[in-house]
Formats: sequence, structure tokens, C-alpha cells
Amino acid sequence: MLISDVCNRNVVCATRETTISDAASLMRHHHIGDVVVVDQLEGDRMPVGIVTDRDIVVEVVAPGLDAKVITLGDVLLSGRLVTVEGRESCPDTIRLMSAKGVHRMPVVTEGGALAGIVSIDDLLPHLATQLSELAELGARARQRETQTRK
Repeated sequence: MLISDVCNRNVVCATRETTISDAASLMRHHHIGDVVVVDQLEGDRMPVGIVTDRDIVVEVVAPGLDAKVITLGDVLLSGRLVTVEGRESCPDTIRLMSAKGVHRMPVVTEGGALAGIVSIDDLLPHLATQLSELAELGARARQRETQTRK
């Protein structure tokens, strides 16, 4: 299965100029823990970063900065965004997430435009189904053998 089949295509985005306070309001309104920071390029949303609720706490709230003044661009870590192309498989995506130590990543088109986002929460149900089918394999194999070797 391709990651484009599993990802969430309803991505909440903001620009680098969005204040932390506004980003937090977006997260609360949409009941999510992150926003994808994008630049607009020829009509496409190009992901440049992700800011999470944890980033807001660690980078803005804990040091006592003003969330109405600090922007998403101020807290973005340069060169750290990990993306995956929609044509990648789920196992390859999981390996990439594990290798890079990320819980979520933007899914992009071949040209790098935002197509969706994938998180551990999106992958777990997919994996649980596969593991359940694998767990039932032994019982089905015994049942088949019993039926064919009476």
C-alpha cells in the first residue's frame, strides 16, 4: 500500500508569518497537535516545516516569550523537515520515520508540493490490521490442513 492511500489529506497549514498564538488557535479549533508551515509557490503549498504543540511549549511558553509576537518562522528549525513522496510504501515510510526520529511528516508530490500528512496515528490501524491477519494465519493453516487431510 502506498503512503498516499493512508495519509490525511486535510492538512492544516499556516505561513512563516503566522503568530504562535494564531497557530495555537488553529490547533485548538481543528483538534490537532501540529500545523504544517508552507510557502506558496506558483499556486502550490510547499512545506517548509512543522510546528507542534510541544514546540510551542518548549520554544515559546517555557522561556516566557510573547506568543502574539513570535511567529512560526521564528521557531522553525532550518534544514530539519523530513518529507515523503506519496508513491512510497508504508513500510518504507515507517523506516524513514524511525531513522529520522519523527512522529509525523508531510506527504509531497514528485514536485515537492504538499499532498497530505502522515503520522503514527495514521499508520497504527493499518499495521494492526496486517498484524491481526498474520496472527490468524496459523489457525487458518491448521484448519486448512485438517480439511484437506481427513
